[in-house]
Amino acid sequence: MALSAFDHLVVRVGDIHEGIATYRDKLGLTLDRTDENDALGIKQAFFNLPGGGFIEVVAPTDRSSAVGQALDKRGEGIHTVAFAVDDLDAACATMKAGGAQLIGEGGPQVFVHPRSTHGVLIQLSAK
Repeated sequence: MALSAFDHLVVRVGDIHEGIATYRDKLGLTLDRTDENDALGIKQAFFNLPGGGFIEVVAPTDRSSAVGQALDKRGEGIHTVAFAVDDLDAACATMKAGGAQLIGEGGPQVFVHPRSTHGVLIQLSAK
């Protein structure tokens, strides 16, 4: 099992417009697109990175959503670090054997609970 590549970083913010301004104006990134995911209760802004991968800025539209709860509990900051893996099932098996707590096994993406990674939510997706 190996993490094949960095995929993306998710940053949670309280206000999507302020988040966009930060990554566009202060850091000089180009806004690729915005979206809203009603099922997850978030607004999203995507910034592609020159070397591959992207930064996704998210703000809750529903304070009871996972992002809204994380924002209330931990404030703004890194929400998720996502990696590609060659074999998702094998990666999950290895991580579980090592004691990691997984969320969403059997789906197209699996998360490693922050309790298993010193406070960082890790997302795994098949390459």
